[in-house]
Amino acid sequence: MSPIVTNATRTDFASAKAAIHRKLIQKLNLDKLTEVNREDVRREVSQILEGIVHGESAPMNLQERERLVQEVLDEVFGLGPLEPLLADPTVSDILVNTYKRVYVERKGMLEPTSVQFRDDIHLMSIIDRIVSAIGRRVDESSPMVDARLKDGSRVNAIIPPLSVDGPCLSIRRFGRERLTAEDLIHNRSLTQPMLDLLRGCVKARLNVLISGGTGAGKTTFLNVLSSHISNKERIVTIEDAAELQLNQEHVVRLETRPPNIEGKGQVAQRQLVINCLRMRPDRIIVGEVRGEEALDMLQAMNTGHDGSLTTIHANTPRDALSRLETMVAMANLNIPESAIRRQIASAIDVVVQVSRHSDGTRKIISIAEITGMEGNVVTMQDIFIFRKRGIKENGEVLGEFLPTGVRPKFAERLMLSGIHLPTNMFESAPVR
Repeated sequence: MSPIVTNATRTDFASAKAAIHRKLIQKLNLDKLTEVNREDVRREVSQILEGIVHGESAPMNLQERERLVQEVLDEVFGLGPLEPLLADPTVSDILVNTYKRVYVERKGMLEPTSVQFRDDIHLMSIIDRIVSAIGRRVDESSPMVDARLKDGSRVNAIIPPLSVDGPCLSIRRFGRERLTAEDLIHNRSLTQPMLDLLRGCVKARLNVLISGGTGAGKTTFLNVLSSHISNKERIVTIEDAAELQLNQEHVVRLETRPPNIEGKGQVAQRQLVINCLRMRPDRIIVGEVRGEEALDMLQAMNTGHDGSLTTIHANTPRDALSRLETMVAMANLNIPESAIRRQIASAIDVVVQVSRHSDGTRKIISIAEITGMEGNVVTMQDIFIFRKRGIKENGEVLGEFLPTGVRPKFAERLMLSGIHLPTNMFESAPVR
């Protein structure tokens, strides 16, 4: 019969763990931990812990002792209670809503976990460990911070007074193995003809804007598209928190810097975009355009830096263009609205709309071409769409990917670049 785990049992275990953690810190010379092999240190720590555990009055079986050893090791070397979640390849997001509520996302769906921190102080120590590793800070004077883990996972933390109920932490995971284009087809995120078209757009150096909501998979898809860039090209990436995972040999990664405790030293995305133009890039990849740097990015696309890629938060391709227009206006250069729209129409070639559906699946729901201007309006046309047909009883979204029957104007540009796509791939399916 399995033992009954009560709140009292859980509290005793947590108390024992905290006591052993304190004794371990007293015994170890933490300053020298980084000077020796990590595995050697783990073995030494395990031996010390075993000795401490045997000296404790609280009886523990072998399984409990092993669990206790692992949890204390996680506290010393890792991110404490989060380590089991970080080791789980099925977890794509970890959401800490105060110290006693932790949720995860698996396959696009949220679910609660039994993971808890001891208190706010425990959670804050883990947050400090994450942000200090990349030279950032979080405190009352700077209560919001973006950071990243060693594997590139994106981290956001917000603490009181902005977070009313206590510190909150969000981790957007990156799998140990990058998703490939074949994985996206297998997951039914798009079809082979759609992939062939977008691969051709990247190789022919068209400027591509990936649009979608939060958690829709924009960065994942940007990584997939960027994999088709030639190894012979110099790529410069610009991000708020470096998370892109490019495998090419010639990549320069730039990352913004927040202000210091005196409010000085900030380096914004716009400054990095301007600076990267002096670095002789063949390709510019902006992880996410979100402000006045949109103007410099568009100007770069219009002045010979073609083949650029970026993402934007928007719900439709038309909304994406409207948001770009708003961001350019944030530069406060009093550029006429019509001039901004002409810049957008001449700079962006393709808008890819990514969406996360109610069943957790992520799909490319539209590939649209920017065709120019009609009067004062930027014109665009869909090349491929995802037509939703309904939802099954189990919640699965029903639908199909369809060509619209429109042959893109850039098809000739693809052909001149040596990319030959079958003409019938654009033919619309018969209406059923």
